[in-house]
Amino acid sequence: MILSHLALNERLWDITRAGLLLALGWLAARAITLAFLKLFAHRLSAHHLMMGRRSIFYIVFLLFVTSALHELGFKLSVLMGAAGILTVAIGFASQTSASNLISGLFLLGEGSLSLGDWIKVGETTGEVLSIDLLSVKLRTVNNLFVRIPNETLIKSEVTNISRFPIRRLDVLFGIAYKENLGEVRKVLFELANSLPHSLDEPPPLMQVEKFADSSINLRFCVWVQREHYADMMAQVHEQIKQALDNASIEMPFNQLVVQIQTPAPGD
Repeated sequence: MILSHLALNERLWDITRAGLLLALGWLAARAITLAFLKLFAHRLSAHHLMMGRRSIFYIVFLLFVTSALHELGFKLSVLMGAAGILTVAIGFASQTSASNLISGLFLLGEGSLSLGDWIKVGETTGEVLSIDLLSVKLRTVNNLFVRIPNETLIKSEVTNISRFPIRRLDVLFGIAYKENLGEVRKVLFELANSLPHSLDEPPPLMQVEKFADSSINLRFCVWVQREHYADMMAQVHEQIKQALDNASIEMPFNQLVVQIQTPAPGD
């Protein structure tokens, strides 16, 4: 009776020590990751900081978890053997996850994406919220959360919209054949000079895209700082329409003429 009571007390003490080790491990991992962030905040990119923080936290915490299991009487050799068998089994069962993991390492090493970048993958456009080992998380312009597996990013064409400090905004529209292209160019360039976010260098551009059936199709291009792109996009179409109307420059549209033939008497 006394021996069993002592054994129970010893077991409870082992559990308590294991719990204390886990709590201490969590606190130590947090403290070390915070020190890492303060030390390298201005030396590494945001996504490298995030990956380093997570890696350090899990490594430190795993060491304390191992010590806690040792306090509970688990043999490390047995745990390592079981972990090896489990790793092989998981490897066969999750080849897609392994592919995503390897792709994630390539993405991190390549450095083509950073936190806060705006990217386009297929039909999806969004801001990069996180770059993890298995996937990249995006927030779209209409505030949707999108998770894209890393393997998809490696195999697909990815457009980094915000990689460079300036962007070109292109507007396509048509004018009537009777209009003078020189006059249209003058109106558009005056408009570009009046737009608050339009850059002087590179200069604006107007070029003929196509001689269509009922119009001359033009491309008008202005350069803006990337942070002003959305504001410019929201107003430039309306400004072009107003400027052409003020200059009495016609913007034709397709028209359908329907003729109704009345049958002759006796038909």
